[in-house]
Amino acid sequence: MDTAQILSEAVPLAKLIGVFVAGSLPLYAIAFFGAENSALGALLALLGDFIVAVGAGVVLMYVIARGIRLAGE
Repeated sequence: MDTAQILSEAVPLAKLIGVFVAGSLPLYAIAFFGAENSALGALLALLGDFIVAVGAGVVLMYVIARGIRLAGE
């Protein structure tokens, strides 16, 4: 296994994961610290869950597409 290729594949994947984490983290922070037991807190937590779920799907599609491309090389 080529360590340089593994690292070159891991960096864009980590950045893609970081985008979705950065998008959901403020919503979780506001829901946890600002609106703990309110409908707004529940809505923000639900929106954060949605962003994480969509992010997981996007990351999975990226990994599959990249694997198919690497298998063709």
